Amino acid sequence: MNKIVTSGKRKTAIARAILTEGDGKISINHRNYEHLHEFDILRMKEPLKIAENVLGKMNFNVDILVHGGGEKSQIEAARLALARAIVKFTNSEKLEKEYLDYDRNLLVADVRRKEPNKPGDSKARAKRQTSFR
Repeated sequence: MNKIVTSGKRKTAIARAILTEGDGKISINHRNYEHLHEFDILRMKEPLKIAENVLGKMNFNVDILVHGGGEKSQIEAARLALARAIVKFTNSEKLEKEYLDYDRNLLVADVRRKEPNKPGDSKARAKRQTSFR
């Protein structure tokens, strides 16, 4: 049985997707992704719909484990790991190009991170206003 493991990151969220041959079940942290918020379900369906349009019906199960970060960052990380797993599973350059044309963040991680706070201040930018009189 073919087993593919990929990962995705967004901010401090890290997702690991394990793709195996099966009947199309996708779970995030051992729960069906259909139990997420409506917008998050749509975000997770995007790579699946694109793959189905390009290559037709595919049969695989994906188990995604995500930790760290917030709710939306976890969804973005899971989406990235899912798209990478599908591309690796199909070995399709056409699908890879389609993902990149649709949304580059489906295959390329967003490397932006939170800027650290400056010494003696509680924020990274915008210093406190001082009175000179």
